[in-house]
Amino acid sequence: MNAFGLTQIGLILLCTTTISSLQCNHLHLQQQKVVKNSLQLLDKMGKKFPQQCLREKMSFRFPEQVLKPRQKETVKVAIEEIFQHIFDIFSKNLTLAAWDEKALEQFQNGLYRQIEQLEACVIKKQTHYFRSKEPSRLKLRKYFQKVDCFLQDKQHNMCSWEISRAEMRRCLQLIDKVMRKLNN
Repeated sequence: MNAFGLTQIGLILLCTTTISSLQCNHLHLQQQKVVKNSLQLLDKMGKKFPQQCLREKMSFRFPEQVLKPRQKETVKVAIEEIFQHIFDIFSKNLTLAAWDEKALEQFQNGLYRQIEQLEACVIKKQTHYFRSKEPSRLKLRKYFQKVDCFLQDKQHNMCSWEISRAEMRRCLQLIDKVMRKLNN
């Protein structure tokens, strides 16, 4: 390969790295937009919470302490993991949910794009986070396992999906609250 070709490759890599670092510098703004948009799409996906589902309510108890570390990077990694779990839940057997398909697809796509962005920005920090915050990671995993088991126990019926949707709404609201505190 000639020197001109190597120079072009070098310039492309430099530009890509610069663009990527700029995106990472404004990650908190992107996250706030994604959370706001996700909350709107959750509302748009379904109608008002069905009254007949009130008696099936369950307390999943989100482990809020995973979002209280002092390091911003640690919170970013926790948020990325939460987004991943929410994405996984909303990628399962949704046939009985009776939601707006377009809003659901936009919700999933938004989460997926944000997961990719978070992974690109915090990938180097993840190894440290997973070693140092293993109990937090396990708490998140247990929490989302409870939600998943609830859906399975109820055979993914309409009420179990509505309750899960309300629970994921609470998760996103907590993330929004934490991000606002971190940015002040």
